[in-house]
Amino acid sequence: MSEETKSSMGKMDLLDIMKFLPHRYPFLLVDRIVEIEGDDSAVGIKNVTANEPHFQGHFPEMPIMPGVLLVEGMAQTAGAICARKADEVDNLVYFMTIDNARFRKPVVPGDQVHYKVVKQKQRRRVWKFHCEALVDGQLVAEADIGAMMVRKDEE
Repeated sequence: MSEETKSSMGKMDLLDIMKFLPHRYPFLLVDRIVEIEGDDSAVGIKNVTANEPHFQGHFPEMPIMPGVLLVEGMAQTAGAICARKADEVDNLVYFMTIDNARFRKPVVPGDQVHYKVVKQKQRRRVWKFHCEALVDGQLVAEADIGAMMVRKDEE
């Protein structure tokens, strides 16, 4: 991808993400989104630190980020770009499905996870994404996820 193409893509910092997602610390699992192409694809970043609460019990002598949190980080990245594309600040994106989840390598404090999400299809307010989590360019987890956007007044 050329530098010109990268610079024309959208980005979201933490405050932007918080406009579109209801998640807050300690459950907001994406720190920023550095590449966005509409709702077609994105790359989110999570900086993994030793002071995160899940490391107290998973596992104290050998901290490993739980796989379910990697999946949640991928889903949050996808949800944020769906809400942003639809300009739906007052709506919620619900995580609907997870398929083909695979965990390849442990993620530990000090790692920087890159969540790559690519839209596979969309039908109305339902999206399907193929997602990968990478550390230093190596695949550590992947999954296919589905999400649905609902209006807060429809809940």
